[in-house]
Amino acid sequence: MRVMVFVKAGEDTEQGVPPPAEAFAAMDRFTEALVNAGVLVAGAGLKPSASAKRILVDGAARTVIDGPFAEMREMVAGFSIWEVKDMDEALAWARRCPNIMAVPSAVEIWPFIEAEDLAAPRDGERSRLGVA
Repeated sequence: MRVMVFVKAGEDTEQGVPPPAEAFAAMDRFTEALVNAGVLVAGAGLKPSASAKRILVDGAARTVIDGPFAEMREMVAGFSIWEVKDMDEALAWARRCPNIMAVPSAVEIWPFIEAEDLAAPRDGERSRLGVA
């Protein structure tokens, strides 16, 4: 199973304040462990939202909004894609993720929609997408 892992941004991230050197070292060790275990597919840190763009889509209309964006709790500081056997393994890895922020942070794990999820449910079976 593939999952997308988001590390949420904090105020320091949005201000462009880099984490301390020891935090980078801890993240490097964690990333190396993911690579050595064959879990990490891809990943990167992201610049503050001031350098981002948001495109609002409404029918055929497209509106471009320049960052920075106001909702701090919705900002993403980095992402990675992991290949794991199940959500329990993803959770076990996420619990090991160091917090490189000076404040409490959040990590979100989102499963990918895979080909088998798109197959029509059989009689009496729930949708494979996890929705009714």
